[in-house]
Amino acid sequence: MNAQTERETIAGPAGALECALDGPRQGARGLAVIAHPHPLHGGTMDNKVVQTVARAFVQQGWRTARFNFRGVGGSAGQWDEGRGEIDDMMAVIVHYRRDGEPLALAGFSFGAYVASQAARRVGHDQVAHLVLVGPATRNFEVAEVPARTLVIHGEQDDVVPLAATLDWARPQSLPVVVVPGVGHFFHGQLPLLKNLVVRALA
Repeated sequence: MNAQTERETIAGPAGALECALDGPRQGARGLAVIAHPHPLHGGTMDNKVVQTVARAFVQQGWRTARFNFRGVGGSAGQWDEGRGEIDDMMAVIVHYRRDGEPLALAGFSFGAYVASQAARRVGHDQVAHLVLVGPATRNFEVAEVPARTLVIHGEQDDVVPLAATLDWARPQSLPVVVVPGVGHFFHGQLPLLKNLVVRALA
């Protein structure tokens, strides 16, 4: 993400997990763990949307941990159809969270599904912020989330139709921020995406 990014591997449930850490110059407000898109479709922790969300958290004073799911990059193991990937995110949370430290979770696409499930496991009362970008509501069982969750979806998303996310959000009376004219990967609109996250964290 920048010259200050620290990269390291930690022990995960299927072997080593490759992680990237960024943070503010002064004391952090808490830890934000951010999950990447589908491993079988080129998703990695260096995805531009994932990095954009991480930059927003760092700008607002959070330490961030991005990580590669099992079988991606330097992470050991192989694709587990979304089950073991939740375990991967939980391992990153447990490894990097300091006692009582505020926790934020975020994810893009498949990563948003994983983040929603991780938030349920951790306990919604333990998650200060939950940010889901283009959640994979059509192909995965995105969990119910707290009312304060920030959900951002592109109007012209060609990977996960906006209608699928609205169908998921409707029973929860959950607002969805729709970015007009934007596709799944937010091409040309990453600064706007960052500003939406920054505003929500302010």
